[in-house]
Amino acid sequence: MITASLTNYRQSPRKVRSVANLVRGKSVEQALNTLNFLSKKAADPLYGLLMSAIANAKNNFNIEKEGLMIKELRVDVGQTMKRRMPRARGNSYPINKRNSHVRLVLEMKPEKKAKEIKEPKAVIKKEKK
Repeated sequence: MITASLTNYRQSPRKVRSVANLVRGKSVEQALNTLNFLSKKAADPLYGLLMSAIANAKNNFNIEKEGLMIKELRVDVGQTMKRRMPRARGNSYPINKRNSHVRLVLEMKPEKKAKEIKEPKAVIKKEKK
């Protein structure tokens, strides 16, 4: 199992998930192209995370990126930094600065199985004598 993770990424998980949903289940080449041309802030760190997972596959398992696809791309909630903003009449409103944890799992592309051709059963005819 080829994995890479990005912890405490300082963007809300909701925004990161919108980018992660675009590349989940795609081949590595398609995912790299999608992330390269996407104009969202979360595309850059996910691109780096995918490159890290490809490097892990090459170094640890000697697998090239052509045979890989994204099996799992999970975005979880990290720690929330709680801050306060001063408001009118001495009040304060809460501000939650959210973090994300991203986990990426790659797998080999499933080989297309050749359809096995079933041979017809031999019909044995008994000849009458």
